[in-house]
Amino acid sequence: MAYEHGPDARRLPAWLRRPIVHGGEYAAVEGLLDELHLSTVCREAKCPNRGECYASGTATFLIAGDACTRGCRFCAVESRQPSPLDSGEPARVAEAVARMGLRHAVITMVTRDDRADGAAGHVAATIAAVRRRTPEVAIEVLVSDFAGMTDAIDTVVDAAPDVFNHNVETVPRLYGSVRPGADYRRSLDVLAHVRERASGMPTKSGLMLGLGETHDEVVEVMRDLRDAGCGLLTLGQYLRPSAAHLPVAAFIEPSEFDELGRIGRRLGFSGVASAPFVRSSYHAAELLS
Repeated sequence: MAYEHGPDARRLPAWLRRPIVHGGEYAAVEGLLDELHLSTVCREAKCPNRGECYASGTATFLIAGDACTRGCRFCAVESRQPSPLDSGEPARVAEAVARMGLRHAVITMVTRDDRADGAAGHVAATIAAVRRRTPEVAIEVLVSDFAGMTDAIDTVVDAAPDVFNHNVETVPRLYGSVRPGADYRRSLDVLAHVRERASGMPTKSGLMLGLGETHDEVVEVMRDLRDAGCGLLTLGQYLRPSAAHLPVAAFIEPSEFDELGRIGRRLGFSGVASAPFVRSSYHAAELLS
């Protein structure tokens, strides 16, 4: 899959080249998702780890539709007016989790600013459906900022996921160009509110690197996340999904990811995943253990 586009496309560095995987359980996972009419962030967001994850028998579910009400300039998920929520989706996600034999299920969502609760009730219903079907499975949710609505955040927290993830995505200086419609402080407040509402619930956040941020800016965001009570951190390389998206400003050396990982652990994060191909849900169970 190409992640450089247009006449000025650069050759990917060696550490970002690897074979595409389609063996193992790939066909079975793809067939099950198609059968149950489920979306995954692996496919919709053109994740570079899709082949590896499908082949190992796992996937990250994308609920509340396949279109987002915001237009973040890094994201491959289509931005348009979404369809109405599918009331049967929670049960189908639970069916997929059971049939795939997952031990740790990651459920993410599109942003639904068109809904009064930001689709928080739909997320909670999905958590409940998975709990009923497979109570032993750990559930991690990766949610929007719900436009800062604390009642919506509480709806998800009260459904008792095992991990609450909300990504800040980038440094505050770049929010205007990378995340129009989002707000850095609001994202931190989401994580801080979860800490206050459910102090024992692990919270998680992540950033994409290579958008033009500096090393010091990343470290400052890490400090802000710790101040907000965030305990789990992911850092990965931004890869441009199409020519319509933001260009890659820099390919970050693996040694820089290693150094940032060490800094994160020194700052007190209980789990840090920092490497070029790291994504929010990549090897999520290992980060929690």
